[in-house]
Amino acid sequence: MRKKVCLIHTGGTIGMARTKHGYAPQKGFIRSILSEMNELKSEEIPAFDLIEYDPLLDSSSIAVGEWIKIARDIREKYEEYDGFVILHGTDTMAYTASALSFMLEELAKPVILTGSQIPLCEVRNDGRDNLITALMIAGNYKVPEVCLFFGNELYRGNRATKVSSDELIAFDSPNYPPLAEAGVRIKLNEGAIREAGKALKLSEFQSHQIAVLKIFPGIQFEIFENILTSNLKGIVFEAFGAGNIPENKGTLNRILDKAEENGTVIVVCTQCLRGSALIGEYEASLSFAKAGAVSGYDMTVEAAVTKLYYLLSMNYAADKVKRLMSTDLRGEMSI
Repeated sequence: MRKKVCLIHTGGTIGMARTKHGYAPQKGFIRSILSEMNELKSEEIPAFDLIEYDPLLDSSSIAVGEWIKIARDIREKYEEYDGFVILHGTDTMAYTASALSFMLEELAKPVILTGSQIPLCEVRNDGRDNLITALMIAGNYKVPEVCLFFGNELYRGNRATKVSSDELIAFDSPNYPPLAEAGVRIKLNEGAIREAGKALKLSEFQSHQIAVLKIFPGIQFEIFENILTSNLKGIVFEAFGAGNIPENKGTLNRILDKAEENGTVIVVCTQCLRGSALIGEYEASLSFAKAGAVSGYDMTVEAAVTKLYYLLSMNYAADKVKRLMSTDLRGEMSI
């Protein structure tokens, strides 16, 4: 029996039309493009139903509300389909993939985000192969995870990050191997794939104030004192190396103390593409340790931010949020 996939189009380059003002989303355009792709009529491709969001969004406009909408649609149609493919803009695709991985607990079917750097309307484009392969994997392969497929690689969604704005190999999974590779054949990396869940559970995000602060040489920490109010529930520091940060005549300590007093959860990730942040590895990270910050280990910033949203939305006490931030929940980190 032919498998069936739910194809959700949120927007993004893959489905854009060429206009006099440049590429732009256009209602109904993706349906007409797909109808002209003879490959999609092949028996090798699972049957699919298309859901087109209105309005279609550039991925830079996608945030918590849109993540919840996508997750709700998957839950609502979960029993009807063998898998799901989400067409999405590349800029925040890794954030959405990470968010869905935390919201969709006990997942037993593939949920694959994909898109392209060149629209399907162009003769030469990368969207065609990304879409076709994502549909084939979603319908015919046992990968019970939220994934991101791009450039012939299937990544765990909460391990992926965008690494190029103009190359066709736009994503990487720096600290975890691909779940599958699409060469002459589609080859699963069975040992890297998580076990299937039993009964899907949706945990919706709430809107919380979260900040990301990237450290750079000569940073003036005083600038950030005003944002550290009791409304700021979490802050992710992108620190140097293994979690190091420059001292600044006590200003940093003052900020960290204020964050701790307010109950703001402090997470330390590394700016490096590969490797881990481990507080206390060097003396330069002791300020974080004294403030009760938690190590982000090898989490991407995308995973750290969306994991914070998830844990804060569960209304856990700050101590429990800290403990679970440094605990692997969905395969997002290696400890």
